[in-house]
Amino acid sequence: MNTQEIRRKFLNYFKNNGHAVVSSSPVIPHDDPTLLFINAGMNQFKDVFLGHTTRDYTRATTSQKCIRAGGKHNDLDNVGHTTRHLTFFEMLGNFSFGDYFKEDAIKFAWELSTEVFGFDPDFIWPSVYLDDDEAFDLWTKYVPAARISRMGEEDNYWSMGDTGPCGPCTELYYDRGGKGNLPASPADDPEGLRFLEFWNLVFMQFNKDASGTKTPLPMQSVDTGAGIERVVSIIENVDSVFETDILRGLIAQVENISGIKYEGVNHKFAPAYHVIADHLRCLSFAIADGAQPSNVDRGYVLRKILRRAVRYGRTLGLDKPFLADVFPRLLDSMGDDYPELKQSQTRIEEILTSEEEAFLRTLRRGGNILNQIIDEAHEKQDKISGDDAFKLKDTYGLPLDEILLIAHDADLHVDTERFEVLEGEARERSRAVHKTTAQIAGTNLFAPLVEKHGETSFVGYDKTEAAGKVLAIVLGEDFVDSLAQGQEGFVVLDQTPFYAEKGGQVGDTGSFAGDSSDISVTDCQEPYKGVIAHTVKVDKGSLKVGDSVKATVDAKRRQRIANNHTATHLLHWALHRVLGEHVKQAGSVVDTERLRFDFSHHKAMTPEEIRQCEDLVNAKIRDNAAVSAYELSYEDAQKSPDIKQFFGDKYGSVVRVVDIDFSKELCGGTHTSAAGNIGYFRISKESSIAAGVRRIEAVTGPEAEAIARADEDALLRLCEQLKTQPAKLETRVLKLAEDYKALQKQLEQAQAAARGDSLRALAEKAEDVNGIKMVTGELPVAAKELRSCAETVLRQLKSGVAVLAAKDESSCGIIVAVSQDLVDKGIKASEVIKQIAPLIDGSGGGKPQMAQAGGKAPEKINEALEKSREVVKSLVAC
Repeated sequence: MNTQEIRRKFLNYFKNNGHAVVSSSPVIPHDDPTLLFINAGMNQFKDVFLGHTTRDYTRATTSQKCIRAGGKHNDLDNVGHTTRHLTFFEMLGNFSFGDYFKEDAIKFAWELSTEVFGFDPDFIWPSVYLDDDEAFDLWTKYVPAARISRMGEEDNYWSMGDTGPCGPCTELYYDRGGKGNLPASPADDPEGLRFLEFWNLVFMQFNKDASGTKTPLPMQSVDTGAGIERVVSIIENVDSVFETDILRGLIAQVENISGIKYEGVNHKFAPAYHVIADHLRCLSFAIADGAQPSNVDRGYVLRKILRRAVRYGRTLGLDKPFLADVFPRLLDSMGDDYPELKQSQTRIEEILTSEEEAFLRTLRRGGNILNQIIDEAHEKQDKISGDDAFKLKDTYGLPLDEILLIAHDADLHVDTERFEVLEGEARERSRAVHKTTAQIAGTNLFAPLVEKHGETSFVGYDKTEAAGKVLAIVLGEDFVDSLAQGQEGFVVLDQTPFYAEKGGQVGDTGSFAGDSSDISVTDCQEPYKGVIAHTVKVDKGSLKVGDSVKATVDAKRRQRIANNHTATHLLHWALHRVLGEHVKQAGSVVDTERLRFDFSHHKAMTPEEIRQCEDLVNAKIRDNAAVSAYELSYEDAQKSPDIKQFFGDKYGSVVRVVDIDFSKELCGGTHTSAAGNIGYFRISKESSIAAGVRRIEAVTGPEAEAIARADEDALLRLCEQLKTQPAKLETRVLKLAEDYKALQKQLEQAQAAARGDSLRALAEKAEDVNGIKMVTGELPVAAKELRSCAETVLRQLKSGVAVLAAKDESSCGIIVAVSQDLVDKGIKASEVIKQIAPLIDGSGGGKPQMAQAGGKAPEKINEALEKSREVVKSLVAC
């Protein structure tokens, strides 16, 4: 069995045992501030385990894409040098939300391991938590007690965080045998020399509070995880995850590109193959899910991973971008089960190549910086500072061991103590990216309401008025029996036409009317699955639990929201047509005034692309296609490739499809009945909100017309200013630009002539410094012009030294130029600038003939010029 077959058999086994097969969530967390990347199968179910929400299933199974690099879970530095560490892996898992517990979880794990995976029962060794006698006794049904290890909290106890759900684990190990003096049990084998842990079953049994007190959870659950690469390594009987089919295939592709044969025991080249194979998978899936290398947060981690792959590639002689050439092999092996790789192929290859090219340029610059650091280190007690070593690693990707080798070759030492301090600070900054959130399990305020009355019936897709009965009233954080005139609170009805805010669409507003009461509805939310809570204010009379009311939505407001929501679907379709299938929704807002759409794309849209999207949307609006909606099973929806699903959304077993013929999306929002109702569509702004994520803000109907009018008004005002007509405006502007360019050139020529006269006059006033002609002075020019000024002065002097300065309000620049004959006598511009730059709170460098510095203290220019005379005088004396 290969990886694909194992993945499918695992999911089918649990499907046949009553589990809902849930798609892997993206590796980029959608709504969890505690995570840098998705790192476990249970992440997408965290709210269910905490009791904050429910699903329409109590058993689930997944094959989850995971990344462990950065933050608490960080395997990056180990990857390439061990047989089991990876930054990207797939976690097979089965989950129970208050359904089965230890007995069935252990039974499922045993049956699947022995009957589906085909593992020899005599080679499976379970472990349990020290005092978990229940799990121990359950395992004795399958294995002798002598093969069951009791292990401590570090190995066999799981906690979601400092607080929240926790409980004992049972782990499954496979005895791989071997020769020599090997450990006798998993408890004696922390390095995994003989026993390979391949499945962890977590029993969420308790809730831990801030004091450390554990109380039994009201809903005991199960969370399991099995790394598919480890499972495959056992089935394929190989000693390393890098010998399994997918990773070995990637390594074979690297062999083809590099021309160097892979040998797992070759300690020189094998780590490079391992790093490239793993890091390519990690980068490809992260980019496909909307991330992009950058200088902040997860983008910084991805850039670090990419640069590590490039650096290891150089050990195989790969000095040009190569990752995009390896990617097609990944597509062949994983593209069928993860279609996002195919959809994002162009984007992935473009980003990989551009990032590699940028890093190779950086490495070339880094080589120059390294030489400079070595030169400076020889002047500073033959030691490379920890700060410089960290800069070489963090910015240029040179690892410490490589820096130590380079230092040794140059007869230098490295301040490793300071380096380790900076490394520790960087790790802490990475951890600080995650927000610490108390993960307390509990019962939502509205959960008992759902248990008693069932879910609120939403009837607002085809009506804006409906009769409803008041089931509950909340004032503050408490249920109350009534609201008096003037009071505000939350009201839950048995049925309602009001749409609760979700999926980016704002909630409805409107009113309730009772027998003798008038109530304003100012918002509508869903605080718990199946509960629609209306934010109300009693304007007249009172409202009591059990009252019947007429609920009326503001229909005009609803229509404008519906128009904008349908326009969002049209925009999404147009973006796929213009930019490509890799575009994924990363968030949206739909209200009465505008729509906002965030999507994955790695570069700014061009004006032409924006215009193309507008034209496509407006053409569909003119076609006035009908907009329909219908429900079908999520399983059937997954089988239909033309139905779009959204970033990070969690779907039930039945989903709603909004269908505009050419555009089909899973969506629970309200929509217009025909595209023509939208009227007109305009994009008002396109911008970046994060690395690899763009944002479009757009308007429809009257607001879109207002943009067109504003553009027209601006055009007419400009024509009035320039005394021309709209049809002739471009010709008029081009002529003015041409005239401006000619006048600018005349001005520059006049200024250059005047400056030449003043520089010649300055040269004629050269001082005699110990027999050397020297010119110093501050010039009324921009710092960028100092070089040409210094060259002019030096030509006048023929032999001499020129030290010139320029400044603006907050900064300044100084340049030193020395004629070649004086350089030969030991007077170097670089030495002069080195000694005077600190006086202007700056730094600089250059060559013996010319050197330049920038500073932040323009008020000290005269002091620096005076110091330059002293420096030249001392150099002449030498």
